[in-house]
Amino acid sequence: MAFETAISGLNAATTQLDIASNNIANVNTNGFKQSRAEFADIYTGSDLGVSSLAVSRGVRTAAINQQFDQGNIKSTNNNFDLAISGGGFFMLDDNGGTVYSRAGAFGVDRSGFVTNSANQKLMAFQVDAAGLPASAPVPLQIDTSDVAPQATGSVMVGVNLRAAAPTIALPFDPTVAGSYTNSTSMTFYDSLGNSHVAVLYFVKSAANTYDTHLLMDGTEIVPAAGGTITFGTDGKIATPATGQIVYAAMPVPGAADMNVTLNYAGGTPTTQYGDTYSVNALDQDGYSTGRLATISIDETGRVFARYTNGQSRLQGQLALANFANPQGLRQAGNNAWVETFASGIPLVGAGGSARLGIIQSGALEESNVNLTEELVKLILAQRNFQANAQVIQAEDRVTQSLINLR
Repeated sequence: MAFETAISGLNAATTQLDIASNNIANVNTNGFKQSRAEFADIYTGSDLGVSSLAVSRGVRTAAINQQFDQGNIKSTNNNFDLAISGGGFFMLDDNGGTVYSRAGAFGVDRSGFVTNSANQKLMAFQVDAAGLPASAPVPLQIDTSDVAPQATGSVMVGVNLRAAAPTIALPFDPTVAGSYTNSTSMTFYDSLGNSHVAVLYFVKSAANTYDTHLLMDGTEIVPAAGGTITFGTDGKIATPATGQIVYAAMPVPGAADMNVTLNYAGGTPTTQYGDTYSVNALDQDGYSTGRLATISIDETGRVFARYTNGQSRLQGQLALANFANPQGLRQAGNNAWVETFASGIPLVGAGGSARLGIIQSGALEESNVNLTEELVKLILAQRNFQANAQVIQAEDRVTQSLINLR
């Protein structure tokens, strides 16, 4: 019996050596989770249970469990390197099946899909016009096409016009400095994305009254219903009541006619106070053609494509999954796990919600292996192996003594 007991001990020590060596081998594997062996003793039972005088028949490996505690997070220079700080797993499409991983080293393939080194595709929610998840997770594909230009249509103007400025009676002429009170310039874009120089002139024509003149590429654009702004005694716009001046269509060679509205009552409204002339806000909604410049991912997993024209597009939102029992997941290799009955079904959501951690872009989660601890386990497993070998030698000597009896 001692032979069998000692052999079970040797097997347990070998298992411990195998697990420790595997942990050590993966000390630099991103997203790796260390394994731990759990052992149980063996008793021979009967229908009436285990006798109080029964002697253990050795040891067996009851389970090999992975420890899903957080690994250290290190910074990198790649926006597609992702780390989860907290619970959850990345969802990956593996030839139509779904696997789960904590390893976040990703890149973009020639088709625009975000993949890892095993060609597994990172999965994300598609988003609706409001930027909210609108579907089940699908492989994330980056749209690398250019952003089409948008013609300028609305301009927010926030300036302070001097209340004490003198009235100007000579006719307006943009080439004569004394024929206008103040001016400011901006850039307009046509439907083809071509830029045009626009200059806005202010002429104080009477008390609390300013005439406006808008020129594009040296040609004045005619207001549809007058371009005069009057102010109340509080320095705020009295007319037009909406604070907006609408201009007639401006022909542009080769492009669509431009239809521009200047809004003087926006977030930073135009005023007439006893201060110096100042331009506080100029914001127009047009832009030129844009090429993809960078991809950024926020902590909730929203993927933004940013373009050379200053625009950005939401490409999707990364899908994370967690499980009621992560220990029940089955290892699938390539730093991935698959769902099992024991793990329960995946609980899918966005980063930072429920039991799901936040996402750090430009970072990777390191292995959670403690190298010093694993080296100590190696020493203990070696000692256990040697001790069980000694048991076999002792049992062998006892057996030889019995055989040699005359």
